[in-house]
Amino acid sequence: MLQFASSDSSEKSKIAKAESMDRRNHLHYEMRSRAVGILQAGARQSAVAKELNMHCSVIHRLWNHYQRDKNASRKRGSGRRRITTSADDRYLLQCVRRRKTLTARQLASQLFAAVERPISRQTVSRRLHERGLFTRRPIVCVHLSPAHVRARLHWACEHRSWTPEQWGYVLFADESRFNIQNDFRRAVIWRETGTRYRVPNIFRKRPQRWRVTFLGRDEQPNQPLRVRWEFHHAV
Repeated sequence: MLQFASSDSSEKSKIAKAESMDRRNHLHYEMRSRAVGILQAGARQSAVAKELNMHCSVIHRLWNHYQRDKNASRKRGSGRRRITTSADDRYLLQCVRRRKTLTARQLASQLFAAVERPISRQTVSRRLHERGLFTRRPIVCVHLSPAHVRARLHWACEHRSWTPEQWGYVLFADESRFNIQNDFRRAVIWRETGTRYRVPNIFRKRPQRWRVTFLGRDEQPNQPLRVRWEFHHAV
């Protein structure tokens, strides 16, 4: 029985300690004003602490602070100073505006070269996140020359009057490109949320040297499928 009693008491002490730690969190302004108002009405500090589910020491410090400063708002804590200044933050933002593909490590190196003060890449990321900039994969589209635009428009105008029966004979049309250069899906850019399809955030991919087009079309039902391969030399 004694062992069970000791275990129960230890569990209760842990719960009480956890609750006291929860109650020691910073109070928001509305709760502080409410506590001060109740104290001004003549209530005891222990009664206010019980009413608001707080520790008595919290109410005691709050009341002393109000009597000393005539203000219930919390003073700003003396935490660790920011390693970057406002000028450093503007410099990082300017570098990102110029080159969106710079990594946090590269930005930290550029800032170190400018101010001669070491800064981690995590700090650079946090500063840019505060400005609403995050790393995202860009939208990649094919780079179209004026001739390509005119050709696609001409093809669309020729086929805009096609009926569903005419389109029913077209089995598939696929245009494949073979790329031996870098993959744009591995690159990331710094951009704001909701700006995915803006022109500066879109990468235009140059057409490759060779392009193969497969077109399968069945001229008549119940006839063998004819496939045409077209090789185009991209300019």
